[in-house]
Amino acid sequence: MVMESQNKINYQRLCEERIAQVTADGRVPELLLHSCCAPCSSYCIEYLSQYFNVTVFYYNPNIYPDSEYYHRVKEQQEFIRRFPTKNPVGFIEGDFDTKEFYNAAKGLENEPERGMRCTECFKLRLGRTAEVAEEKGFDLFTSTLTISPMKDAALLNRIGQAMGEKCGVEWLPSDFKKKNGYLRSCQISHEYGIYRQDYCGCVFSYKERQKEKEERTLKEA
Repeated sequence: MVMESQNKINYQRLCEERIAQVTADGRVPELLLHSCCAPCSSYCIEYLSQYFNVTVFYYNPNIYPDSEYYHRVKEQQEFIRRFPTKNPVGFIEGDFDTKEFYNAAKGLENEPERGMRCTECFKLRLGRTAEVAEEKGFDLFTSTLTISPMKDAALLNRIGQAMGEKCGVEWLPSDFKKKNGYLRSCQISHEYGIYRQDYCGCVFSYKERQKEKEERTLKEA
């Protein structure tokens, strides 16, 4: 029997099915949600907090420069404080140790965005999220990363699943961009005036975006 391609798996349907299963007895499970940024977390928090006690885990040692990191983490905390939810939403800030990212990216500095360097970055962040979920006794963990149209949901789910199995904690599959999730995140971000960055976060994506801006300026001159 030919197995279904990973790219054809409907991860959001799997998410909905698993939520129905873990909440069938009326209990509100504990979910650790890795967040890459406040805008991406907005719809994810709105959706997931209907079913879980969500704790946002802000672990992003890839962000450059330091001032950008502190801006983003402040936006994340402020959004959680202001946004009304059915169930409680907590917050944990991971260590901002950029050496962890640069060690993971070593030898991959010239990779294009969405290449192997990004894969190693996902492994780093989702791996640490799985460790924290196991250490603190969460029922499940997942990530806001799948809401981005620029990221491979199948890859992220494979990594999340592998990290969960390694740490002994359940990964909640997702593709949060589905069912207008990304559009809704843009709407919420606009409504709450959330700062929306124009690059993914690392120094490599920052330089790539700056280069694009310069080229655009030259074309328009």
